[in-house]
Amino acid sequence: MELASLAKSRYTTKSYDATRKIPQASIDTLLDQLRLSPSSVNSQPWHFVVAADEQGKARIAKGAQDGFAYNEAKILNASHVIVLCTRTEMTEAHLHAVLDQEDLDGRFQNAEARAGQDKTRRGYVDMHRYDQKDVQHWMEKQTYLALGTLLLGAASLGLDATPMEGFDFKKLDEELGLRAQGFTSLVIVSLGYRSETDFNATLPKSRLAAESVFTFL
Repeated sequence: MELASLAKSRYTTKSYDATRKIPQASIDTLLDQLRLSPSSVNSQPWHFVVAADEQGKARIAKGAQDGFAYNEAKILNASHVIVLCTRTEMTEAHLHAVLDQEDLDGRFQNAEARAGQDKTRRGYVDMHRYDQKDVQHWMEKQTYLALGTLLLGAASLGLDATPMEGFDFKKLDEELGLRAQGFTSLVIVSLGYRSETDFNATLPKSRLAAESVFTFL
């Protein structure tokens, strides 16, 4: 299916069929797409927590209680749930890990090319860390790029998805031990197959008209 058709057909699922599970082959494909998401200077400041069984989903659902209880069923009834997490700081260990992986994947013809890539990436990190002082927001932006990849990737596989910011970040971070690992939760995405009772499935997609969102120079 063409990307434009996928964009028109996908929507935010409000209710899941708890009896249907996503085939493992589809999950493997989707996770590979997610891992290959783009990021500024290939910084990849993310981590993804995947829940595939009732116990795992229940742990994630602990973040959707009290004031966020409206999202609990979307987590518990979905086939799979992914928590998109962002680094709490851009560490030396991470910068070295990314550079070493690029080297292992054959991106550098020589030591000078490796050093140049390292210098460029560090330049952007330092600009956001010291000059613009928004390094956390910058890293979160990269994670949102991965979110876009995930949503469109799910649609390409015939899967329904629900991105959610409505949850208790602190509670979920604590439940999953994220901050001790240098991460914090950003978005929860439920994946699966829509329920026949999902009201949003039958509503027409609504977006602002092209003439109000595009300026052609």
